Order: sequence, then structure tokens, then C-alpha cells
Amino acid sequence: MIDIHKQLCDLLDQQGAAYRVIEHDPEGRTEIIAKIRGNKIEQSIKSIVVQVRLNRKENMYCLANVPGDCRIEFDGIKRHFGADSVAFASREKAQALTGCAIGAIPPFPFSDQLEVLADPLIRENEEVVFNAGRLDRSIFMSLEDYIRIAKPQFAQIALRG
Repeated sequence: MIDIHKQLCDLLDQQGAAYRVIEHDPEGRTEIIAKIRGNKIEQSIKSIVVQVRLNRKENMYCLANVPGDCRIEFDGIKRHFGADSVAFASREKAQALTGCAIGAIPPFPFSDQLEVLADPLIRENEEVVFNAGRLDRSIFMSLEDYIRIAKPQFAQIALRG
């Protein structure tokens, strides 16, 4: 099994990112983990794998990143890619593409089969926090370093409330 947490820390070290890892009780639900970590929920990046059906014959997968107080707006992803439809990837496919349990997926792709999207609302915080490939580890890092290293495409893909 691939250790995504170690891969993520290695990547951040190689890229000279300033970050800190915190250990906590295993938890993948954004609302609960924000309380455990002591961060504002909107500071969290929630990462979800979605399947994008471009047309009848082509589909792709995307790592959609939105603030923790938002949900994914499929129509925004659909518009961004000019796709026929968008849906959550199956649990099995999401875990295969990310190497992580659902709830532990970081906002960085470790598969060339994943496009990375982020909603501009993540820019509201200078520091972001996310589950770091494990349900019992989180990373706090600067938004600037996140954008520089993950290189997400920005699109309006989040709905607040």
C-alpha cells in the first residue's frame, strides 16, 4: 500500500513548503475534524473525487477542492469542462485514484489520472488545513504554497451553506 502521507510530506519538503503536521483522533468529517484541530471550517480544504463524463465515450476524474463549509456544485464542474454530466466517483474508484480512505484525501493529486480543480473561495484564508492522506493526520500550510505546488485550475465549483 502506498503511504500517501509520506509522499505528501516528501513533496512539501522537496518544494520548500512551510507546513506543520498535527496528529489527532481519526476523523474524516470536515465539521468534526475542524473542531478537533481548532481551525475555522472555511479554512479547511475538502477534497472529493468526481467523475466527469465529457461525452458518451469519454470520461475523466477530477479532484475537486472546496472550502470546508461548502459543498460541490456539479454544474460548475460541468461548465468548466464542457461536460455532459458530473457525479461523485465511486468509493472504490476514489480510493484507487488517491490511495486514501474517503475523508483522508489531501488536495494534491498523486495520480496523473486526476485533474485538480479548486474553487476561488479557498483564497479567503492565508493558511489552509486538510487531511493528509490519513484520518489521524492533518497539515496546516500557507495558501500560497498550496497553489504553487498543487497548481489547481480555478473554477466556481462550490456552494456555501
